Amino acid sequence: MMTRDQRSAARSMIIKGELGRPPSRQRAEFDELFARGPLGDDITLAPRTLGGVPALDVQVEGADGDAVILYLHGGGYVVGSARTGAGLAAPLARRTGLAAVSLDYRLAPENPFPAAVDDALAAYGDLLGSGRRIVIAGDSAGGGLALATMLAARRDGLPLPVAAALFSPWTDLTLSGASLDSRGDVDPLFSRAHMAEYAEHYLAGHDPKDELASPLLADLTGLPPLLIQVGSAEVLLDDSLRLAVRAAEHEVDVSLDVVAGAPHVYPLMAGVMDEADQALDHAARFLGDALA
Repeated sequence: MMTRDQRSAARSMIIKGELGRPPSRQRAEFDELFARGPLGDDITLAPRTLGGVPALDVQVEGADGDAVILYLHGGGYVVGSARTGAGLAAPLARRTGLAAVSLDYRLAPENPFPAAVDDALAAYGDLLGSGRRIVIAGDSAGGGLALATMLAARRDGLPLPVAAALFSPWTDLTLSGASLDSRGDVDPLFSRAHMAEYAEHYLAGHDPKDELASPLLADLTGLPPLLIQVGSAEVLLDDSLRLAVRAAEHEVDVSLDVVAGAPHVYPLMAGVMDEADQALDHAARFLGDALA
């Protein structure tokens, strides 16, 4: 189990950012944290496009070419990139033995809703044309975007991915989760005000109840098996808990991992928290079992 020292170390690595920072500054700070880290000598990144959207091929030596992971990065729909997404796409590729593609979807406020959904759907459709089996994964806003992409694909009559792995997904832009308030003091990264700021940038006045903005509110019937991983020390805890319940109510196979005291997208803490490595191992087994 995660030791008290590991929990303390993981949370001490994170600080709440100031509200009202320009997106350009937030992006630079996010990249400084997440776009510079080593991915391992066995990982190769190569630029490409998918459906006209920039992306990075995340290749691991000896990867199985029959299936692919479509990875959607987090960052509140405002920050992040294909390179920051590679921080989780790469260990998933390594553990599954699959190739991955990390998508550089357009960001708000310059490109508000539904630009991210349109980009992810275009990329997904392009991957479908390759004939490879697809699993989809994403963290935070990217987890919500993974759900929205599947809903949009279902709407358009496209085949759905084999499975989806969601790390601390942001699923409700109406901001109705009780944990936005009850976990605000223990979340080292976000408060309700942070999430409201991101939502305002992304929605730009659009109805937050739109199911492609808040997939928690959608009919999830027919979606593939879902794995949700979340920490208890985050304001988005309820976005995961309620998603698991709703998926079950709609007859979707769903697995939920909750780690007490873990912060937002705790699998990024691999090497610092034992549970982070275990979470990635579980996600890889889940995706591999679904493909098998």
